[in-house]
Amino acid sequence: MRLQHTAHAREQFIRAPSDIRRAFRKQIKFLLQDLRHPSLRAKKYDRTNDIWQARITRGWRFYFRIEDDRYLILALMQHSK
Repeated sequence: MRLQHTAHAREQFIRAPSDIRRAFRKQIKFLLQDLRHPSLRAKKYDRTNDIWQARITRGWRFYFRIEDDRYLILALMQHSK
């Protein structure tokens, strides 16, 4: 699988705190290895638009779509508890 980011996701990544950027990079490695990696807790978020959600940290999530042989990262944001 390949990885691609939207411009919106890149901007959110740049504005995120450094510890969140570091954790996101780690989680992306897990995603590229195995969508079902336990620390990702990946799940289908929006079935209509085929959007997935995965965990960055306890308080942050990232959203993505699976398109052919790539993961398209759509957004990174704080998770409402």
